[in-house]
Amino acid sequence: MQIDLPTPMLAGLSPAQFMRKHWQKKPLLVRQAFADVRPPASLKELAALAARDDVESRLVTAFDGDWKLRHGPIARLPAMSKPGWTLLVQGLDQHVDAARELLDRFRFAPDARLDDLMLSVASDGGGVGPHFDSYDVFLIQLAGKRRWRIGAQRDAVLRDDVPLKIIANFKPDEEFVLEPGDMLYLPPGWAHDGVAVGPGCVTGSVGFRASTAEGMAAELLPRLLDDVDLGGKLYSDPRQEATTEPGRVPTALLEFARRAVEMAAQRPQALERALGEALTELKANVWFEPGEQLPPGQGAALDRRSRMLYDAAHVFLNGESFRAGGRDAALMRRLADCRELTAAEVARLSPEARELLDQWTEDGWVQPHVS
Repeated sequence: MQIDLPTPMLAGLSPAQFMRKHWQKKPLLVRQAFADVRPPASLKELAALAARDDVESRLVTAFDGDWKLRHGPIARLPAMSKPGWTLLVQGLDQHVDAARELLDRFRFAPDARLDDLMLSVASDGGGVGPHFDSYDVFLIQLAGKRRWRIGAQRDAVLRDDVPLKIIANFKPDEEFVLEPGDMLYLPPGWAHDGVAVGPGCVTGSVGFRASTAEGMAAELLPRLLDDVDLGGKLYSDPRQEATTEPGRVPTALLEFARRAVEMAAQRPQALERALGEALTELKANVWFEPGEQLPPGQGAALDRRSRMLYDAAHVFLNGESFRAGGRDAALMRRLADCRELTAAEVARLSPEARELLDQWTEDGWVQPHVS
């Protein structure tokens, strides 16, 4: 991706300029960010996906002002002629190639942060109420119209009488009506409310991952203990004296525990490995069809569901880590950056790396690709 070239997708800014001026700083409204835009899936296809138990979906209704939320599978949708409902289909990029292609347009931000593409289909007046997200989001109007009201609100109070996180004291500062091809970027924490104007409103939401420190620690600590070898030293306390406070945790035992945790985290590459594995871990409802070894003379491409990252010493794929160096590391990093390798590039892999690529292909993580 050419990050220094201006693009209509970002209102004439280059990706580099957008990241400096807007990313996590201020909203950006882009008229006709995408020419000749069309939804990556039809309403019929989305309804079929929402009825599956391996697809995350939600149905939000506000009939007569009564907010209700239903999680999928959703067997039947209300009629489009009935105002006030919204279907949300999460992770559409995992199921539809066109959705994955749309998501890839936003890879000027690190893949470690890029999450998924959600599609919202709404009848007239449909929406999820005024709310805020804790992550960056690009809102792409794919069909129909949607009115957005946004505000840099810092005193939001949530309603306690509805099953959604709806802001009770919403105070918008600006209002826009988005038509097909338009896009609105919002940084984390910006309050916003989108309401469909007419039936057949389809909006795509490109969201980004943002973990709390507590969430990150919960992800990493168990991984730091995987295959840990700290020498098998047992706790001992030959100087422990008789105590009149048997319920108190001994200071020596606390220090023994502290050293054990610190040693686990300080092992060479332990934190790097744990972080890469956590960042590429797939959601529970993602699965792959087994394949066969990569045919001779063909290129390779990551399956649309695969997550691949790398650091100075590893490549990470779908929650697993692999050591890599030299030419193999360079080619694997190219696979992560470009999501594909040409046949000529595959041919340059060492026998060991080619064997690993074949295993990924058999697992369905990588697909044959004609280059």
